[in-house]
Amino acid sequence: MSTRIAVSSPDAPPAIGPYSQGIRTASFVFLSGQIPLVRDTGKFAEGMIHEQTEQVISNIKALLASQGLGLKDVVKSTVFLTDMNEFAAMNEIYARHFTGTPPARSTVQVARLPRDAKVEIEVIAQVRS
Repeated sequence: MSTRIAVSSPDAPPAIGPYSQGIRTASFVFLSGQIPLVRDTGKFAEGMIHEQTEQVISNIKALLASQGLGLKDVVKSTVFLTDMNEFAAMNEIYARHFTGTPPARSTVQVARLPRDAKVEIEVIAQVRS
């Protein structure tokens, strides 16, 4: 395997700009931030922060699965919220998916996200030997 390859999945929405959905190295997979786009429609998941967080995590799962990985392989995540008042609602969904020993995480409030998403999550996963 080369030392740096692009990660993509037909089960996740394509990148909406000049970037890779992710990059795989020998030891890690670095996923670009995922927003709540639905692959089949190219539109946001219907609903508010709960539904948007579910869709973001679904997109992350699809990209990880393309590399033979899952959420249990995630060692670091960064969550971007446009409203920190929605932290508890986002965290409720996040906790349902990241069970066992959860990854290290940072959560920050930002002024705005692409396409006015309420949440974006990026992750780093460790490749199993």
